[in-house]
Amino acid sequence: MKILILGGTADGRHLAAALHKSGCPVIYSVAGLVRQPKLDCEIISGGFTQFGGLTNYLKENGVVAVLDVTHPYAKVMSSNARESTRVCSIPCWRFHRLPWLPEIEDNWQTYENWPALLKDLKDKKSVFLTAGQLPDLAVKTLDNYGRQGQQQILRTAVKPKDKLPESIRWHKAIGPFSLENELEIMADYQIDALVTKNSGGSSMQAKLFAARELGIPVLMFTRPELPEVDQEFSERSECQAFVESWYKDFKAYL
Repeated sequence: MKILILGGTADGRHLAAALHKSGCPVIYSVAGLVRQPKLDCEIISGGFTQFGGLTNYLKENGVVAVLDVTHPYAKVMSSNARESTRVCSIPCWRFHRLPWLPEIEDNWQTYENWPALLKDLKDKKSVFLTAGQLPDLAVKTLDNYGRQGQQQILRTAVKPKDKLPESIRWHKAIGPFSLENELEIMADYQIDALVTKNSGGSSMQAKLFAARELGIPVLMFTRPELPEVDQEFSERSECQAFVESWYKDFKAYL
Protein backbone atom coordinates (compact mmCIF):
# COMPACT_ATOMS: atom_id res chain seq x y z
CA MET A 1 0.00 0.00 0.00
CA LYS A 2 2.09 2.86 -1.31
CA ILE A 3 1.46 6.36 -2.64
CA LEU A 4 3.50 7.29 -5.69
CA ILE A 5 4.61 10.91 -5.86
CA LEU A 6 5.61 12.08 -9.32
CA GLY A 7 8.16 14.75 -8.50
CA GLY A 8 10.92 16.82 -9.98
CA THR A 9 9.98 20.06 -8.22
CA ALA A 10 10.82 21.55 -4.83
CA ASP A 11 7.16 21.13 -3.87
CA GLY A 12 7.39 17.43 -4.71
CA ARG A 13 10.41 16.98 -2.46
CA HIS A 14 8.78 18.85 0.41
CA LEU A 15 5.57 16.85 0.16
CA ALA A 16 7.41 13.55 -0.08
CA ALA A 17 9.46 14.36 3.02
CA ALA A 18 6.44 15.57 5.00
CA LEU A 19 4.21 12.63 4.07
CA HIS A 20 6.96 10.11 4.80
CA LYS A 21 7.55 11.71 8.20
CA SER A 22 3.82 11.52 8.97
CA GLY A 23 3.79 7.79 8.34
CA CYS A 24 2.46 7.62 4.79
CA PRO A 25 4.39 5.01 2.74
CA VAL A 26 5.46 7.08 -0.27
CA ILE A 27 7.62 6.42 -3.29
CA TYR A 28 9.19 9.50 -4.85
CA SER A 29 9.81 9.39 -8.59
CA VAL A 30 12.19 11.79 -10.31
CA ALA A 31 13.67 11.91 -13.80
CA GLY A 32 17.14 12.41 -12.31
CA LEU A 33 18.33 14.76 -15.06
CA VAL A 34 19.38 17.59 -12.75
CA ARG A 35 20.20 16.09 -9.34
CA GLN A 36 19.17 13.30 -7.01
CA PRO A 37 17.02 14.39 -4.05
CA LYS A 38 18.07 13.56 -0.51
CA LEU A 39 14.98 11.96 1.03
CA ASP A 40 14.41 9.21 3.57
CA CYS A 41 11.57 7.65 1.58
CA GLU A 42 11.92 5.20 -1.31
CA ILE A 43 13.14 6.91 -4.51
CA ILE A 44 13.07 5.76 -8.12
CA SER A 45 14.97 7.62 -10.81
CA GLY A 46 14.89 7.54 -14.58
CA GLY A 47 11.23 7.11 -15.45
CA PHE A 48 9.01 4.04 -15.78
CA THR A 49 10.13 2.51 -19.07
CA GLN A 50 12.62 0.48 -17.04
CA PHE A 51 9.63 -1.10 -15.25
CA GLY A 52 7.54 -1.79 -18.32
CA GLY A 53 5.66 1.51 -18.16
CA LEU A 54 3.79 3.41 -15.47
CA THR A 55 0.68 1.22 -15.53
CA ASN A 56 2.72 -1.91 -14.99
CA TYR A 57 4.69 -0.23 -12.20
CA LEU A 58 1.49 0.73 -10.37
CA LYS A 59 0.15 -2.82 -10.60
CA GLU A 60 3.39 -4.55 -9.60
CA ASN A 61 4.28 -2.31 -6.65
CA GLY A 62 1.05 -2.04 -4.69
CA VAL A 63 0.48 1.64 -5.46
CA VAL A 64 -2.92 2.74 -4.14
CA ALA A 65 -2.84 6.40 -5.26
CA VAL A 66 -0.74 8.79 -7.36
CA LEU A 67 0.11 12.38 -6.45
CA ASP A 68 1.31 14.35 -9.46
CA VAL A 69 3.71 17.10 -8.37
CA THR A 70 5.55 17.43 -11.66
CA HIS A 71 6.25 20.75 -13.37
CA PRO A 72 3.09 22.46 -14.68
CA TYR A 73 4.45 22.02 -18.22
CA ALA A 74 5.13 18.27 -17.89
CA LYS A 75 2.02 17.51 -19.93
CA VAL A 76 3.08 14.06 -21.11
CA MET A 77 3.81 12.78 -17.60
CA SER A 78 0.63 14.27 -16.15
CA SER A 79 -1.45 12.76 -18.96
CA ASN A 80 0.21 9.36 -18.52
CA ALA A 81 -0.48 9.49 -14.78
CA ARG A 82 -4.16 10.17 -15.31
CA GLU A 83 -4.50 7.40 -17.89
CA SER A 84 -2.60 4.82 -15.83
CA THR A 85 -4.58 5.52 -12.67
CA ARG A 86 -7.81 5.08 -14.61
CA VAL A 87 -6.63 1.72 -15.90
CA CYS A 88 -5.69 0.68 -12.35
CA SER A 89 -8.85 2.19 -10.78
CA ILE A 90 -6.89 4.22 -8.22
CA PRO A 91 -7.14 7.96 -7.45
CA CYS A 92 -4.94 10.57 -9.14
CA TRP A 93 -4.30 13.86 -7.39
CA ARG A 94 -2.31 16.87 -8.56
CA PHE A 95 -0.42 19.68 -6.87
CA HIS A 96 0.62 22.72 -8.89
CA ARG A 97 1.70 26.13 -7.71
CA LEU A 98 -0.61 28.97 -8.67
CA PRO A 99 0.49 30.73 -11.88
CA TRP A 100 2.09 34.15 -11.78
CA LEU A 101 -0.14 37.11 -12.56
CA PRO A 102 1.10 40.34 -14.18
CA GLU A 103 1.20 43.59 -12.26
CA ILE A 104 0.21 46.89 -13.82
CA GLU A 105 3.88 47.78 -14.47
CA ASP A 106 4.56 44.53 -16.33
CA ASN A 107 4.72 44.13 -20.08
CA TRP A 108 3.69 40.53 -20.69
CA GLN A 109 2.79 38.87 -23.96
CA THR A 110 1.42 35.33 -23.78
CA TYR A 111 1.84 32.48 -26.24
CA GLU A 112 0.62 28.91 -26.61
CA ASN A 113 3.45 27.70 -28.84
CA TRP A 114 6.93 28.46 -30.17
CA PRO A 115 6.00 29.49 -33.75
CA ALA A 116 3.89 32.42 -32.55
CA LEU A 117 6.48 33.51 -29.99
CA LEU A 118 9.41 33.27 -32.38
CA LYS A 119 7.76 35.70 -34.78
CA ASP A 120 7.79 38.36 -32.06
CA LEU A 121 11.48 37.77 -31.31
CA LYS A 122 12.62 38.60 -34.81
CA ASP A 123 13.46 42.26 -34.20
CA LYS A 124 14.98 41.84 -30.73
CA LYS A 125 18.69 42.44 -30.24
CA SER A 126 19.42 40.39 -27.11
CA VAL A 127 17.12 37.65 -25.85
CA PHE A 128 17.17 35.85 -22.50
CA LEU A 129 15.72 32.33 -22.88
CA THR A 130 14.57 30.68 -19.63
CA ALA A 131 11.86 28.31 -20.88
CA GLY A 132 13.77 25.03 -20.72
CA GLN A 133 15.10 22.98 -23.62
CA LEU A 134 14.73 24.47 -27.08
CA PRO A 135 12.81 22.51 -29.73
CA ASP A 136 14.41 22.09 -33.16
CA LEU A 137 12.19 24.80 -34.67
CA ALA A 138 13.36 27.32 -32.09
CA VAL A 139 17.03 26.45 -32.58
CA LYS A 140 16.77 26.83 -36.37
CA THR A 141 14.86 30.11 -36.13
CA LEU A 142 17.19 31.56 -33.50
CA ASP A 143 20.17 30.55 -35.62
CA ASN A 144 18.68 32.54 -38.47
CA TYR A 145 18.09 35.54 -36.21
CA GLY A 146 21.62 35.17 -34.85
CA ARG A 147 23.07 35.40 -38.35
CA GLN A 148 21.28 38.73 -38.60
CA GLY A 149 22.97 39.99 -35.44
CA GLN A 150 20.69 38.86 -32.61
CA GLN A 151 22.32 37.65 -29.37
CA GLN A 152 20.65 34.87 -27.36
CA ILE A 153 21.34 33.75 -23.79
CA LEU A 154 19.96 30.30 -22.90
CA ARG A 155 19.81 29.30 -19.23
CA THR A 156 18.96 25.71 -18.31
CA ALA A 157 19.77 23.28 -15.51
CA VAL A 158 20.46 20.47 -18.00
CA LYS A 159 22.87 20.55 -20.93
CA PRO A 160 21.11 21.22 -24.27
CA LYS A 161 20.35 17.99 -26.10
CA ASP A 162 21.70 19.27 -29.42
CA LYS A 163 24.60 21.46 -30.49
CA LEU A 164 23.63 25.11 -30.35
CA PRO A 165 24.36 27.72 -33.02
CA GLU A 166 27.11 30.23 -32.27
CA SER A 167 24.66 33.01 -31.50
CA ILE A 168 23.28 31.15 -28.44
CA ARG A 169 25.35 31.33 -25.26
CA TRP A 170 24.44 28.60 -22.81
CA HIS A 171 24.47 29.24 -19.07
CA LYS A 172 24.09 26.19 -16.83
CA ALA A 173 22.39 27.24 -13.62
CA ILE A 174 19.98 25.86 -11.05
CA GLY A 175 17.71 28.23 -9.15
CA PRO A 176 16.57 29.87 -7.05
CA PHE A 177 17.97 33.12 -8.42
CA SER A 178 18.18 36.45 -6.60
CA LEU A 179 16.91 39.74 -7.96
CA GLU A 180 20.50 41.02 -7.96
CA ASN A 181 21.59 38.08 -10.10
CA GLU A 182 18.79 38.60 -12.61
CA LEU A 183 19.37 42.35 -12.84
CA GLU A 184 23.07 41.73 -13.41
CA ILE A 185 22.67 39.23 -16.25
CA MET A 186 20.00 41.35 -17.98
CA ALA A 187 22.17 44.46 -17.73
CA ASP A 188 25.40 42.73 -18.76
CA TYR A 189 23.85 41.32 -21.93
CA GLN A 190 21.58 44.32 -22.58
CA ILE A 191 18.56 42.03 -22.71
CA ASP A 192 15.52 43.42 -24.50
CA ALA A 193 13.23 40.36 -24.26
CA LEU A 194 12.73 37.64 -21.65
CA VAL A 195 11.26 34.29 -22.71
CA THR A 196 9.87 32.11 -19.93
CA LYS A 197 7.14 29.75 -18.74
CA ASN A 198 4.52 30.54 -16.12
CA SER A 199 5.92 28.12 -13.56
CA GLY A 200 4.58 29.92 -10.51
CA GLY A 201 6.18 29.97 -7.09
CA SER A 202 8.78 32.34 -5.67
CA SER A 203 12.09 30.63 -6.46
CA MET A 204 12.11 31.64 -10.15
CA GLN A 205 10.12 34.85 -9.90
CA ALA A 206 13.06 37.25 -9.55
CA LYS A 207 13.55 37.38 -13.33
CA LEU A 208 10.04 38.85 -13.64
CA PHE A 209 10.84 41.48 -11.02
CA ALA A 210 14.06 42.35 -12.86
CA ALA A 211 12.24 42.60 -16.19
CA ARG A 212 9.67 44.89 -14.59
CA GLU A 213 12.35 47.10 -13.06
CA LEU A 214 14.25 47.38 -16.35
CA GLY A 215 11.17 47.75 -18.53
CA ILE A 216 11.91 44.55 -20.47
CA PRO A 217 8.99 42.79 -22.22
CA VAL A 218 8.24 39.24 -21.07
CA LEU A 219 7.18 36.65 -23.65
CA MET A 220 5.36 34.08 -21.54
CA PHE A 221 4.21 30.60 -22.49
CA THR A 222 0.77 29.84 -21.09
CA ARG A 223 0.29 26.63 -19.16
CA PRO A 224 -0.84 23.59 -21.13
CA GLU A 225 -4.31 22.19 -20.52
CA LEU A 226 -4.08 19.00 -18.46
CA PRO A 227 -6.61 16.20 -17.93
CA GLU A 228 -8.88 16.48 -14.90
CA VAL A 229 -7.86 14.59 -11.77
CA ASP A 230 -9.74 13.48 -8.67
CA GLN A 231 -8.39 16.30 -6.50
CA GLU A 232 -6.20 19.31 -7.29
CA PHE A 233 -4.27 21.48 -4.85
CA SER A 234 -2.24 24.69 -4.89
CA GLU A 235 -1.32 24.84 -1.18
CA ARG A 236 1.12 22.28 0.18
CA SER A 237 -0.42 22.16 3.66
CA GLU A 238 -3.86 21.47 2.23
CA CYS A 239 -2.49 18.77 -0.05
CA GLN A 240 -0.55 17.11 2.76
CA ALA A 241 -3.56 17.13 5.10
CA PHE A 242 -5.79 15.60 2.43
CA VAL A 243 -3.38 12.77 1.60
CA GLU A 244 -2.77 11.97 5.27
CA SER A 245 -6.51 11.87 5.98
CA TRP A 246 -7.21 9.77 2.88
CA TYR A 247 -4.53 7.24 3.78
CA LYS A 248 -5.79 6.98 7.36
CA ASP A 249 -9.31 6.25 6.10
CA PHE A 250 -7.96 3.84 3.49
CA LYS A 251 -6.13 1.80 6.14
CA ALA A 252 -9.18 1.79 8.39
CA TYR A 253 -11.38 0.54 5.56
CA LEU A 254 -9.03 -2.38 4.94
